[in-house]
Amino acid sequence: MVNEISKYLFDINESLDSIEIYLGEKRDFNTYMGNKMMRRAVEREFEIIGEAMNNLDKIDPEIDISSKKQIISMRNRVIHGYDKIDDDIIWGTIVRHLPILKKEISLLLKS
Repeated sequence: MVNEISKYLFDINESLDSIEIYLGEKRDFNTYMGNKMMRRAVEREFEIIGEAMNNLDKIDPEIDISSKKQIISMRNRVIHGYDKIDDDIIWGTIVRHLPILKKEISLLLKS
């Protein structure tokens, strides 16, 4: 079971790294909005993060990740409501929540 948890944490970390690479150092909402390929790539990474988070929650609901339920919910919206994706919400999540998630995942991977 521990190997499965490590795998999902690693997958989340890889997707977080990918989002950072896609956005580059100059994170700009207008650039994000003007690049459909970037938006789709970020959305795909959110799908992976949410799916891995959902699987982690099933294995061990006590894993302490502050925005676990919101991440799973976002994954569901991206996958099932592709026509209702709110780019402002995605961007807000990138800016406000991903740095915290990155720290939490790093700590969990170290333990």
